[in-house]
Amino acid sequence: MSTLAGCQFSAGRLTAEMNASRVFASSSCYQIPTNLRRSIAASGPASPLPSSHPLLSPHRGYRRVAAHFKPSSSSSPVSGSSDVSSPAGVSSISSTGASAELPILSPLPSSAPGPAPGNEAPLGPVLLAVAVACAGSFAFGFNLSVINGPLETIAGDLGIAGNKALMGLVVSSTLAGAALGSLAGGGVADSLGRRMSFLLAAVPMMGGPLLSAVASDITLMTLGRFLTGTAIGLSSALVPTYISEVAPTRIRGTLGTLNQLTICLGILGALLVNVVLPAAQWRAMFTAAALPAVLLGLGMLLGPESPRWLASQHRDAEAAEAARRLWGPQGPAELDTSRTSAAAAAAAAAAVDGSSPGTAVAQPGGLALLRGPAARPLLIGVTLFAFQQFAGINALVYFSSSVFRQAGGCGGCRAGVSSDALASAAVGATNVLGTVIAAGLMDRAGRKQLLANSFLGQAAAMFAMAAGFSLPALQPQAGTIAVVGTLGYILAFALGAGPVPATIVPELNPLSTRGKAVSAAFVSHWVCNVVVGQTFMSAVQSYGLAPVYTFFGIMALAGAFYVRSQVPETKGKTLEQIEAELRGDAKSA
Repeated sequence: MSTLAGCQFSAGRLTAEMNASRVFASSSCYQIPTNLRRSIAASGPASPLPSSHPLLSPHRGYRRVAAHFKPSSSSSPVSGSSDVSSPAGVSSISSTGASAELPILSPLPSSAPGPAPGNEAPLGPVLLAVAVACAGSFAFGFNLSVINGPLETIAGDLGIAGNKALMGLVVSSTLAGAALGSLAGGGVADSLGRRMSFLLAAVPMMGGPLLSAVASDITLMTLGRFLTGTAIGLSSALVPTYISEVAPTRIRGTLGTLNQLTICLGILGALLVNVVLPAAQWRAMFTAAALPAVLLGLGMLLGPESPRWLASQHRDAEAAEAARRLWGPQGPAELDTSRTSAAAAAAAAAAVDGSSPGTAVAQPGGLALLRGPAARPLLIGVTLFAFQQFAGINALVYFSSSVFRQAGGCGGCRAGVSSDALASAAVGATNVLGTVIAAGLMDRAGRKQLLANSFLGQAAAMFAMAAGFSLPALQPQAGTIAVVGTLGYILAFALGAGPVPATIVPELNPLSTRGKAVSAAFVSHWVCNVVVGQTFMSAVQSYGLAPVYTFFGIMALAGAFYVRSQVPETKGKTLEQIEAELRGDAKSA
């Protein structure tokens, strides 16, 4: 059947004539002879079918249908029909006149998409590339958490003991740097590429902790923490973007979850370092914090660039080589398939905003992102991270120990350093467990279902804890409710609200604005993180835990409603399919 090709049609008539008795000598003959196919392809003014047309596919099933043909003794053209001379030994068939039923071929309809990049390739190269990128995620979690244990000792060594404002500056400078890094990261990633952006991020990711390790005063410590935060902000947007572009469609959700998982492992690693090393060795802790940056830098020096980003820059040879490295020998062909889909999306974009399809790789910034088909996925990303933070996750993580103590301790255990460490360990372990479970469900249950149910679980846990803190009948069990509710909340978060936003935001945004849109989403994350962290304890002092937790529960319910009504599902779709669908929605809106 592989020789069924070259057929041309004009004005609804066959452009060639052939002899049925010779071509279809038996009912089992389903192919056009090569010499006849060449003759047909060379004949007539009709435009050939595109190579992607189903009629020309050698891999589809076929069925016989009845067609009306009239044997013709002449090979010359006649009025009202399009004929070609038959090759030697083959008579002709006319498309006009009396009819005779003959078995010919018609393709079975098929809507199956072409192969998605990497779906049939060995996973080793992709997993290695994702593991290298996730070194940035590990650094994210480790650097944010490693300061918690030795903070009091650091303050004493730097001469700021008892100065809560300056101690807070050591912590908040990292968050400020992260917000700035996220803001700048999108333009860097879209202009210089994902790989080069990782290499740039590795410099402050290594230099910041080392500067903090040798700091002798608050100025150097704050500068080191700020540089570290800048690197965290850059990598927080880069890692999910890179993973989404190199991962095969069938496991893109699972691999995207590794970003959140390695953040959690970084947090646990910092906790372990705080336990193993005495607080007086805080300089060694900061030195250890530079190691993930070394791995990230070396890995990206040797690793591949995102083939999709290279293709968007028209660097076709480099894109093909990167696709081959990641997805095997079929990688370049599969990348071409995705680029064909992207071209269709570009044409749809042109129909929406009146631009030329050739401008699909243009990279608008600033307020331009709020116009056209890129606006909706951008706003979805910003909103999802706002709901994630205002549902209270970092308030519980940062202040879980003090919450346990205020509620009566961990089931009556004595408060102190040991119970604080136990509370942190329990929160971290639950977060890791839930993220591992989410990784197995992401490409089966789907992003939307996991995220909506996660917000509902968080709301239920918050309302339960608020009741335990406020209802007199539950006061004897307040400690148990606080522990179980907090761990239940963390588990619900890890199953959806933790990993899904960073996974789905790069999936939803088009390639031309993906870096900037993911950065905008993470700016929302860091700004809301700071707002919640700075206001939580004062709100608790003013209103009490129950009203504050009730507010968090209401925000989680609102997040679930928003996901159900506004967020599209991306499970099982290529990035190009998602882009085309969202552009189509924008056109019909």
